[in-house]
Amino acid sequence: MKKLAISLFLAAGAMALFGCNARSQYVEQPLKPMAQSFQGVLPCADCEGMDTSLFLEKDGTFVLKEIYRGSRDGDQTFAEYGSWQRTADKLVLTGTDGNKRYFRPKGNNLTMLDASGNDIDSTLNYTLKATDATLPVTPMTFKGMYVYMADAAIFRDCATGKQFPVSNNIALEQGYSHAQPEPGQPVFLEIQGHFAVTPSMEEGQVEKALVPDGQPRFDAKGGCVN
Repeated sequence: MKKLAISLFLAAGAMALFGCNARSQYVEQPLKPMAQSFQGVLPCADCEGMDTSLFLEKDGTFVLKEIYRGSRDGDQTFAEYGSWQRTADKLVLTGTDGNKRYFRPKGNNLTMLDASGNDIDSTLNYTLKATDATLPVTPMTFKGMYVYMADAAIFRDCATGKQFPVSNNIALEQGYSHAQPEPGQPVFLEIQGHFAVTPSMEEGQVEKALVPDGQPRFDAKGGCVN
């Protein structure tokens, strides 16, 4: 009985020590800072390759631009945005449609994973390399709540919940006025646009703003659906 008690004590001590080591190893592996933009040509099933540019914003949003090179209809350019999250071993992009894309950070680069977040068993190139590229101007569809007051316009994006200043124009001002909101009341807006870094109202500062590229569609009865 005494030998059994000693054995159990030693086993418990070993398990406790293993647990401490496991926790220690986890704490000792913090996430490394990532580059903010990446570029590469990824495989394409029905084109010569997808010229892909990914931009990670510090506010937790991303912009992904893809050019389908040599497709049946010529080069086709698309862009989307959404929110990004970093886990211990993956970068997860969630688009405005809710679909997810997965990448694995390797040094300063990213390796694309499959739709389930697993490694792709292939000899083809799935790597995006870190670059110093700037935000693209390719139009994207935005849906959110727009408010115009005191010569300033603000847009709150439905998909990410982020809020951006808007480079305003006459079409936006007139559309908002025709929706007849109460002063300072947000109105649902759908519009084609892109992000740009513009001068802030604070002298010497810059900020990311939404720049309209198409005609706005206001809906006084619309709203973000959670």
